[in-house]
Amino acid sequence: MSTEFSEKLPALWKKIGSHGVMVLSTCAGNRVTSRPVSVVVPDGKFYFQTDENYLKYKQLSENENAALSVKNFSIEGKCRDIGRPADSEAFTKAMKKYFLPAYMNYSKLESERVLEFVPTLIYSWSYELAKPYMEYWDFENFTYKKECKYDL
Repeated sequence: MSTEFSEKLPALWKKIGSHGVMVLSTCAGNRVTSRPVSVVVPDGKFYFQTDENYLKYKQLSENENAALSVKNFSIEGKCRDIGRPADSEAFTKAMKKYFLPAYMNYSKLESERVLEFVPTLIYSWSYELAKPYMEYWDFENFTYKKECKYDL
């Protein structure tokens, strides 16, 4: 892990936050779909719940590659079913804290599943002294890169 990557990571998690409604994009069978999901981020991984009969679950069962979007962040990663909501203490605790109505309404349903989204790449547009740049956090190679986009 590069020193710069590990140094920049705490600020990244602080900017993304511990939870939020994020746009999830999935793809299978040559069909791409997007929808908002309630996401919690208790440990550098993203978690959400869904019904195993929904399209997003079916697409993720066929293709684990997915993307999340929140604020000015694009997050690419791999998603997998980790069981029922009651099986994950970290998920349950975070959902009760941030999305209690959703937790209460859906978590006890027999077909409800928790999906763990592990980031492979996070990137964002930012500005410094009114000049745009991109930041990239590569979670597969544990590298960080900051790239100026325009000379203004």
